[in-house]
Amino acid sequence: MTPKPTLAVVGATGAVGSVMLQMLTHHADVWGDIRLLASPRSAGRKAAVRGEECEILALDEQALEGVDLALFLVPETVAARWAPVAVTKGAVVVDTSAAFRADPDVPLVVPETNAHAARVRPRGIVASPGSTTLALVVAVGALHAEFGLSELVVTAQQAASGAGAGQAGVDTLRAQLGLVAGDGDLGTHPGDVRRAVGENTGPFPGPLALNVLPWSGTAGADGASSEEEHVRDETRRILALPALRVAATCVRVPVVTGHSVSVHARFERPVPLDRAHEILATAPGVVLYDDPAAGDFPTPADVAGTDPAWVGRVRRSMDDERALDFFVCADNLRKGAALNALQIAESVVTYL
Repeated sequence: MTPKPTLAVVGATGAVGSVMLQMLTHHADVWGDIRLLASPRSAGRKAAVRGEECEILALDEQALEGVDLALFLVPETVAARWAPVAVTKGAVVVDTSAAFRADPDVPLVVPETNAHAARVRPRGIVASPGSTTLALVVAVGALHAEFGLSELVVTAQQAASGAGAGQAGVDTLRAQLGLVAGDGDLGTHPGDVRRAVGENTGPFPGPLALNVLPWSGTAGADGASSEEEHVRDETRRILALPALRVAATCVRVPVVTGHSVSVHARFERPVPLDRAHEILATAPGVVLYDDPAAGDFPTPADVAGTDPAWVGRVRRSMDDERALDFFVCADNLRKGAALNALQIAESVVTYL
């Protein structure tokens, strides 16, 4: 029998890495040896995967020897340095950072939408899109296959765990909530929340507790943020629509886990509402939860810890028979990062 491939989880101690170890325990056992790699300061610690305690190894060239597939769940700078090293050691790399998403020799893959793209990987690397793109693209892609997408206008409400290294954003939000919890009048006067929070803004440009921040990422072109540019560029690549018109606004909200996206999608043909519901109800990776009169619609607090993209508030645009408006939520640490990477890896392993 052919031995099962060796998997390396690079970034095993991070927020996404912790979710990945849980998933590896519950997904089909297609892997042989699983190596847990992290920064040198984490080396020697133990973590559980598939019911066993495994020692965490420092990320170095020796630790990558003999690896067949490497999942990179690390910041962009780490991936940029070490992913090519893993490839030279013979591994296929699946990377969740932004390091290679714009590289034309690196396929950008969402298995429900363009799984075939992972088969051709000139640099030995497959990239996974950002968490906001992943929250919306499985639903948008399913509708595009039927009606032909021509324009997209989205407003993303991004969770705290999507900022910085993930845990830093969560820790900052929880600390701020503690600072504002005891004052019932906060939020009623200019600047009072900012004064209560003080300098404890962590990875955010201002206070997040009792607030929303209409900015995430770094400065891009013409006033856009990098996060907004990523939503446009990644959606275009995944759907193979290089000229798709996309308008994106990314807002950070005081939610621990779960991105939400308000979507206005315009298509080449009129969209019958009943057919749109049918498509979304049967699309892989999508759950349609849509009865607003009964209070049935997705919220980030309800979908945290689940795998699908949850879609609700689906309606024909009031002024355009070719457009749909809907609301989608997804766990940004699961489908938005770990799950998509694992799905890519499980599809790639078939061809190793």
